[in-house]
Amino acid sequence: MVSCTLAGVWLHAAQLPLDPYRDSGQGVTGSFEGWYPNPDGTFTLIVGYFSRNQKEALDIPIGPNNRIEPGGPDQGQPTHFLPRRQWGVFTITVPKDFGDKKLTWTLTANGKAASIPLNLNPLWVVEPLKDVAMANTPPVAKFEQGGMVQQGPPREISATFVTKRTDPVALTVSLTDDGRQNPGVAPAAPLSFTWSKFRGPGAVTFTDSKMEFNQTEGKAATTATFAAPGEYILRLQVNDSSGEGGGGFQCCWTNAHVKVIVN
Repeated sequence: MVSCTLAGVWLHAAQLPLDPYRDSGQGVTGSFEGWYPNPDGTFTLIVGYFSRNQKEALDIPIGPNNRIEPGGPDQGQPTHFLPRRQWGVFTITVPKDFGDKKLTWTLTANGKAASIPLNLNPLWVVEPLKDVAMANTPPVAKFEQGGMVQQGPPREISATFVTKRTDPVALTVSLTDDGRQNPGVAPAAPLSFTWSKFRGPGAVTFTDSKMEFNQTEGKAATTATFAAPGEYILRLQVNDSSGEGGGGFQCCWTNAHVKVIVN
């Protein structure tokens, strides 16, 4: 399995355009990061993206400039794109009989179009829920007592909040982790979490969008304020010692999506 993952990483690197980085005005390319089988026989595709903008964040609505086909254009992809590399920001579940079919994600940003294929090529099999060598697993996030538990790549909506435009939303998440550390990382390496906008009609401001979390079990909190009414999806990314994208090996970090309805 490790050799397959390594092959997937090299293929991914070959897909990324070699355009220079600039603060703004550049394109965004989707990044297929692998797939894994589900217990019910279906398969989950993990997808991120790479923006060659170092500072500019872009909003690209679902439609001709942001589409996944066939079956789209909307298959849960982001409409708000942060600068630089973002790992595993959404997933697509495909049926048992998906076989050698493929999906294509096309993005047009700043006049630059890019398309990537999403398929079940055996070279792209990954294990995002447990690192084979270290037995490390992703952090566990939960937003309410008895609520949905999120671990690893995002799936479904973990929690839903309703607010007024003038009222900030309190976002409190319970975090637990197995505490296993990758080689070369100090034993006390904390969890870190980052909040960002994933979809929505206006700007979102967080009191603390990036923080370290120094306990293996407890709660982390921030608030979000919304510039316009409408429906938003926010993304929480929680990293353990494996870092961004698990250091390129797709384990062991967690992404969770929450919905906020702003009246």
